[in-house]
Amino acid sequence: MAYDEALANRIRELVADEAGLTEQKMFGGLAFLLGGNMAVAASGQGGVLVHVAPDESDKLVAKTDARLMEMRGREMRGWLRVDAEHLRTKRQLARWVELGTAYARSLPAK
Repeated sequence: MAYDEALANRIRELVADEAGLTEQKMFGGLAFLLGGNMAVAASGQGGVLVHVAPDESDKLVAKTDARLMEMRGREMRGWLRVDAEHLRTKRQLARWVELGTAYARSLPAK
C-alpha cells in the first residue's frame, strides 16, 4: 500500500515552519525529519508513524488510540502507529505531529 498523499500534505502544512525540515521516503511511507531525526511519517500501512520518547510509549498507548509499531514481530518502543480513522481532524493530526516534532527537536542533529 502506498502512503496517503492527502495525509502527507496535511502533515506538510503542519510542519511547514519547522527549521531544518526534510522529507524522505522510508518505511514505505513519507517521513518528515528535523535535523535528520524522523518526527512523523505518512505510513505506507495507512495512518501515521510517530517517533516519541521511548519512555513515553506505554503511557501514550494506554491513554490514546496509538499502538506500538511492530517490526519483524517485535514491538518497537518509541515508535507509534496511529490509524487514519483517528486523524480525521486537523486537531487530531496536529497532536501527533507535535509529539513527533517535539521529540525530534530534542535529539542531537545527525
